[in-house]
Amino acid sequence: MDFSLSEDQQSILEAARQFSVNEVAPGYQARDKSGQFSRDLTRKMGALGLIASEQPEELGGSGVDHLTTGLIIEAIAANDFNMAYVQLLGSLNSQILAGYASPELAQKWIPRICAGEAILGVALTEPGGGSDAANLQLKARKTDGGFLLNGEKTSISMADQADIMIVFARTGATDSRARGVSAFLVEMNWDGIEVGRFDDLGQRCIGRGSIFFDDCFVPADHQLGEENKAFSQVMEGFDFSRALIGLQCLAVASQSLDETWSYVQQREAFGRPISVNQGVTFPLAEAQTYLDAARLLCQKTLWLKDQGLPHTKEAAMCKWWPPKLAFEIVHQCLLLHGHGGYGKDYLFEQRLRDVLGLQIGDGTAQIMKMIIAREKLGENQ
Repeated sequence: MDFSLSEDQQSILEAARQFSVNEVAPGYQARDKSGQFSRDLTRKMGALGLIASEQPEELGGSGVDHLTTGLIIEAIAANDFNMAYVQLLGSLNSQILAGYASPELAQKWIPRICAGEAILGVALTEPGGGSDAANLQLKARKTDGGFLLNGEKTSISMADQADIMIVFARTGATDSRARGVSAFLVEMNWDGIEVGRFDDLGQRCIGRGSIFFDDCFVPADHQLGEENKAFSQVMEGFDFSRALIGLQCLAVASQSLDETWSYVQQREAFGRPISVNQGVTFPLAEAQTYLDAARLLCQKTLWLKDQGLPHTKEAAMCKWWPPKLAFEIVHQCLLLHGHGGYGKDYLFEQRLRDVLGLQIGDGTAQIMKMIIAREKLGENQ
């Protein structure tokens, strides 16, 4: 088992880190206050090949492996958790388009996503659904040349900022659950679409909101995958994004931990650095151990994907544990900084607010544990 990085990986990672420190980090707090992510930074990331890099060159990517994509998202998230959503959404959604969109539609949008010129989100959750993701009520009714969408999506990241959305809608019977769901690529400037934005605790730069569809016409060639089978087909891609989410959260924890190791060596109490106290260093040592273990889990999951091996169980582990662990580590780092850590001179309070959301969104811990249990029970039959 080789844990070293190739020269190409090291080069890509170094470019991502430099960009993250020099370009991304300075605006982290400002973007939180404005509630707007940066289109300019997104285009710069695209120009450097840092968005959906795993896509082939003919679609605008760099053709790297999925593990390298994880290294990129770590580098960006270390200095702005929210701007790393650009990588997360780009990789998840370009993979869906590459697998299930028509060649013409994929060629139209994936290069623009890779270049940072278009932001693509996912509209799955509904007011009455939440964790019961297959219980969709938004209707897609067939009409001449396509479908009419009617209903509401809620808790959708980038609802008011995305250019296009992958929208899941019911085309089968109401009680058919996952077997009656289809997916569509929807341009957010089409008639019949209205959006509203929530006032959230964190991830303000990304934003979360509702999307309302009122007889929104979607051309037939914008359907993704087979009719009534999109839920099982398209949701497979979420195993990829769950590993990326784990690394996105852990990057925030790692940055906080590095800062705190340095701080405890400089901060003095009773005439000595507080790092001489085991009550200070033991919690950090535990956090470092858990962090390194969780990071290896996420990297293993991406490695399994690169090898074409099953990784659903591991991906679910990446989604429930690292977000929880990241919150706990950032919290510990805040406490060790004392009164200063509670203020906004440090970034801990914003990091806490940002990582907390991913203990809820994209699948709760309870749902992920159900997936793990189902996979293990299936292995033992």
